[in-house]
Amino acid sequence: MTHPLKDKIVLLGVTGSIAAYKAVDLASKLTQSGALVDVILTPAAEKFVSPLTFQSVTGRKTYTDADLWGGEGHVTHIGLGRHGDLLLIAPVTASTLAKLAHGIADNLLTVAALAAHCPLALAPAMDAGMFDHPATQENLHILVARSAHVIGPVEGRMASGLVGLGRFMEPIDILGYVRWLMGQQEGRLKGKKVVITAGGTQEALDPVRYLTNRSSGKQGYAIAQAALDEGAQVVLISAPTALTPPAGASQINIRSSAEMLDAVLRESADADALIMAAAVADFRPAHTSKEKIKKSSASLTLELEATADILYSIAGIREKTGYPKRVVGFAAETQALLENAAAKLAAKKLDLIVANDVCAPDAGFEVDTNRVTLLFADGSNQSLDLMSKQDVAAYLISILVGWL
Repeated sequence: MTHPLKDKIVLLGVTGSIAAYKAVDLASKLTQSGALVDVILTPAAEKFVSPLTFQSVTGRKTYTDADLWGGEGHVTHIGLGRHGDLLLIAPVTASTLAKLAHGIADNLLTVAALAAHCPLALAPAMDAGMFDHPATQENLHILVARSAHVIGPVEGRMASGLVGLGRFMEPIDILGYVRWLMGQQEGRLKGKKVVITAGGTQEALDPVRYLTNRSSGKQGYAIAQAALDEGAQVVLISAPTALTPPAGASQINIRSSAEMLDAVLRESADADALIMAAAVADFRPAHTSKEKIKKSSASLTLELEATADILYSIAGIREKTGYPKRVVGFAAETQALLENAAAKLAAKKLDLIVANDVCAPDAGFEVDTNRVTLLFADGSNQSLDLMSKQDVAAYLISILVGWL
């Protein structure tokens, strides 16, 4: 599976906002993701940043109003508009929003927007009060009704020193949204609901302490991103992590195994697939103290009880309802890797289990790489060489594409 932006033509419109300098970083990130980025600057944008700056990061011509009136001026806007896979205007000012809403085409960017047949995404940037102004809100309403996608803005400090809603969203966040948007256009899992769990659950011992494990959530989040890249409707059920959820995912935050069980049962009732990448606690304290346990206690003995087996519960429901249609489990082992994984595969009636030795220093918890063996319900298996967790995720989702 390739990046959804690979070889896609992104028309990046840049308007006259102080945030125009951030569009250079955005153009660079789009290019690094494999997109072919054609930048169109408005006359006002040229006051903030030069065409050469964008050409330096994209390796492609940057267009200005001079091209509209040049030797090929009568076709430039048509060529740009008709060949783009996405028109992204970032930043877009209140003035340009008004022009787009009312069909005013007085520069190359707005003329190309009228000629474009591709999706339109808008990342507003304007000073405090301007975004909330009724005129701006009405213009946005018109554009959204025409299927435009609005990215941001966010709260923050403006160039004027004021604080409010209107700050340009960070380029990395815009890139994530664009990645999701392109996956929705052509992804092979479009219309499919995929539920993914990630992270290590936390089982409360007292109000300030809990039992947990070393799972970072990296593999589960990578799987969520890979599913989004294929256009899936992704529900990410996540235990606490330091990770940022991928754009487009519907995230449900939980802490305990009991909370995860409830969320999984609810969300998988109509799911096309469930991928249980989370490290769910097998045991929890039998009794949770209502007060902090003092260190001065003479001794401390913990009584543990088993938590509910989520995949075993899913197997029973699946036999009755047929949902989720496909179920993938994970087996993090320290010994007898294949034997233990095969036993889980059979007991929980999985379609596939992903087994990995978490004792390996370059695989398993907390690192960015993984080495896994895939065991299928038909008795076959496949070992994957050491690869990034993103590549493992892409491989798993390619299997899911084949199934669904």
